Amino acid sequence: MGAKIRKLKKIRIHREGTDTLFYSLVFIVAVAVILWKALDTTVPFWIFVAVAAVLYGIVTNFYRCPIRYFSGETDDIVVAPADGKVVVVEEVDEHNYFHDKRLMVSIFMSPLNVHANWFPVDGKVKFVKHQKGNYHKAWLPKASEENERADTMITTPDGVDILCRQIAGAVARRIVTYAKEGEDCFIDEHLGFIKLGSRVDVFLPLGTEVCVSLGQKTVGDQTVIARLKSSKPAEEA
Repeated sequence: MGAKIRKLKKIRIHREGTDTLFYSLVFIVAVAVILWKALDTTVPFWIFVAVAAVLYGIVTNFYRCPIRYFSGETDDIVVAPADGKVVVVEEVDEHNYFHDKRLMVSIFMSPLNVHANWFPVDGKVKFVKHQKGNYHKAWLPKASEENERADTMITTPDGVDILCRQIAGAVARRIVTYAKEGEDCFIDEHLGFIKLGSRVDVFLPLGTEVCVSLGQKTVGDQTVIARLKSSKPAEEA
């Protein structure tokens, strides 16, 4: 696609979590000080510190933002937009935009996964639309159509439209999308972030070669989930 202008931000803790982690730490320290000074025994203090440390570690893990770079050529490549597990690989009728059959690959993110989302392909953002909805469990089939979601349509350099859908789950109630209509986007860049357990669907043209299977674990921006049909002549492909 030529020279890539990458707008990567080298952050270890995702910006969506900085306020949460800061104020949580302030609260923990304040309660710990009160327990230490107000009680004659230190047992409640140490119990609180132990429990708080475990919970704080889980929250910190949730907001991790690993620095990743996809190695190799990205032409016709579709990478996993999220860490998680493949829960759906099937043909579906997509009625909102394509009005035809599409191949859908869905990745479910547990609360223990990194929740940053990456662009699955290089291209240009055609549009971003947010749709309010229900909060069914994210792994259920109806979640893709009925849950609150954010749809990002990306047009690849070859003119292929790829839909990436961020879906809120039963616990996750906030979807953040950084993609902006009309902007160039690249693999390695962040598409957005979903808080707590949730799911990301990628809708691909029929005939796309799927490279993952049900139950397979994925690493966002690293695992190749599919290869698009190349538009190049055979001698150039």
